Amino acid sequence: MGGRAGGRRVHRVRDHPRQVARYRERHGTSGAKSDAGDAHVLADMVRTDAHQLRAVAGDSALVEGVKLVARAHQNLIWDRHRQVLRLRSALREYFPAALEAFDDLAAADALDLLGAAPDPEQAARLSRSRIAGALKRARRRDVEVKAETIQAVLRSPRLSQPPQLAAAYAATVQATVAVIAVFNTEIATLQGQVEAHFGRHPDVEIYRSQPGLGEVLGARVLGEFGDDPDRYQGVRARKNYAGSSPITRASGKKTVVLARFVRNQRLADALHQQAFCALRASPGARAYYDQLRARGVGHHAALRQLSNRLVGILHGCLKTRTLYDETTAWGHHANKDQQTAA
Repeated sequence: MGGRAGGRRVHRVRDHPRQVARYRERHGTSGAKSDAGDAHVLADMVRTDAHQLRAVAGDSALVEGVKLVARAHQNLIWDRHRQVLRLRSALREYFPAALEAFDDLAAADALDLLGAAPDPEQAARLSRSRIAGALKRARRRDVEVKAETIQAVLRSPRLSQPPQLAAAYAATVQATVAVIAVFNTEIATLQGQVEAHFGRHPDVEIYRSQPGLGEVLGARVLGEFGDDPDRYQGVRARKNYAGSSPITRASGKKTVVLARFVRNQRLADALHQQAFCALRASPGARAYYDQLRARGVGHHAALRQLSNRLVGILHGCLKTRTLYDETTAWGHHANKDQQTAA
């Protein structure tokens, strides 16, 4: 990064270890390896194949900040999910009624009640008003009905572990509940930072206009794509980087089209979620997805193809500096369908 800041063109030559390993074999097949030899190989790669290497993008400091907070926010969500899985595993061993009573173990009401009554005996003694209070604080609907249902489930007879073992499980559950509660607080705080950083970027309105992109997903997509106007030579390059475009392997008379798995996984996950959300936000996206499904394409493959279309639409909006328009984005597909029907 220091070289790029100094006005030099910096190439990324180690995107994948096999890339360098295969280039090393051009100079010798003995398998010998040294740091000096690797340095020579890397320098020779740039000298002879610079036109084939991707230059490090000159993204702005603002978009780097968006990427930083968006990734940190996503990391916290992943870490919380790991703690929820640990909590679920512990409850399954000694308190399965809690899994039936609470559909979301990371929700505020579930954490409140599990923290107050972490074992089956204590949970069975919870009053309906205590349960209803937790539901109200979590802003649940139909509080009285849900409180009655939860109380009935917690008081239903079940097989139990010995008291000593149940007490040990309860201690671990109480600690895990406290950790998840802290994660909830910090995730909400960091989400505010994600939205604030995202809102300051010049391209924010273009990203917000895209179907299926909200504040958090929009920040993730912007951060991973970057804002260097010369980073992508065209829409195909952006799609390839996103991992939504397929790859073709042709040899002789055999041709196979496969999904692209070497990609920016964070970006691919965000775009996959965008495609799923766009099914409700965009009639054109929904119609395109339904066409693919009618042709026998699977759900995930159809979402991947829809995501590929949405990346192309985003690229066009960024290139022309225009907001998303439903008619412009999907009008040509409607015209094709009408011509086919005629």
